[in-house]
Amino acid sequence: MEEIYELWPELNWIADDDLRHKTANTWKLALEKSILKADNLKKIPFTLLCGPDMKVSFMDHKRAVVHIAFESGKKVQEFFKDELPVNMDVLIAGAILADVGKLLEYELDEKGNAVQGEYGKYLRHPFSGVSLAESCGVPAPVCHIIAAHAGEGDMVKRSTEAYIVHHVDFMTFLPFKSRLK
Repeated sequence: MEEIYELWPELNWIADDDLRHKTANTWKLALEKSILKADNLKKIPFTLLCGPDMKVSFMDHKRAVVHIAFESGKKVQEFFKDELPVNMDVLIAGAILADVGKLLEYELDEKGNAVQGEYGKYLRHPFSGVSLAESCGVPAPVCHIIAAHAGEGDMVKRSTEAYIVHHVDFMTFLPFKSRLK
């Protein structure tokens, strides 16, 4: 479990011991089921949609999402107080877990480059992420964030925490994607 906390020191921001443990266990399970190792996550690109020249690593992007979501959640609480409550533990766990399913979606080619694997052709990471999280007992409000953070979530009513993670994820992705045009 030490490897998971080295990868995700932000787990310590989750005050609820049970939720922190379940969140860490989800990452542990994902790494056990994946061809990818923790070190790969610091090297592979965070998205396959921007081509092979993407220099921002999976972990750089994911940790940025967690940090920006955390700060956004604090500001929502500060300005809107009880009118728009934010469960910070749910927000942090959801941000940490949003892309955990990519560990099943991605594979490495013969050159060590991340590519969409066979599994990923059938199930995108929001689906596999929820499956992994539910296997570890992660509660529904956090699974909702995983399910709703990407385009698949456009058809559901998002929680406040899910809106935050969704928008932070896209604001740290779309500028990269738009540079391709």
